[in-house]
Amino acid sequence: MITAFYENLATYCKLNPEFNSVVNSFLGNTENLNFNAWVYNIFNQYVIVTMFLLLVRSWLPLSKRKYINWLVIIYLVVISVSLITQLEPLYLTQPMIFAVGANMILIACGLYFIGLITDSKYLVAKPLRLISFWQVTFLLFTYSLTYITWVSSLYLYEVNPDLGVSLMTIDMIMGIINLFVLFLILISPKFPKFFQKEPYYGI
Repeated sequence: MITAFYENLATYCKLNPEFNSVVNSFLGNTENLNFNAWVYNIFNQYVIVTMFLLLVRSWLPLSKRKYINWLVIIYLVVISVSLITQLEPLYLTQPMIFAVGANMILIACGLYFIGLITDSKYLVAKPLRLISFWQVTFLLFTYSLTYITWVSSLYLYEVNPDLGVSLMTIDMIMGIINLFVLFLILISPKFPKFFQKEPYYGI
């Protein structure tokens, strides 16, 4: 739902330049009023990264969830400081914030896999039948494969835009795969023969 919303909002900004220019002017961008990067920064970075961190947190043992809590807090502080100081304006690409968010996701994935090979509840489970295993695996691939692309996005688009577009295609494909796995999370209880119930640790 969030993906559908922000993709449509980004398209609307292109179709309604007056609305987009008002938002850009409010954010301090008076030179490129047609930019809609602010939409992707808010939803594709801030919101989605935070939600993925909380999703991975729900699959961790209670003792490890505190680490995700700290990752979320640190991530939100970094975003706030960057926006307040205009270190990376909201209306431009934000490679530094993406790098921080990607690192948070990779750390969270690492915590999950540590639990997978050490926690008693996971040791008796079959990883290939756990939907959490597939979601975390594709998150790991997504943020590993697109790390260099996003961090060097400004350079790529200025020096080699064709390569930049090609690399962004990888991000789009991985994003679709992650959305598909999220859909499987919703329907997995209906297919107990294929998917095993996730270990439950409480709230």
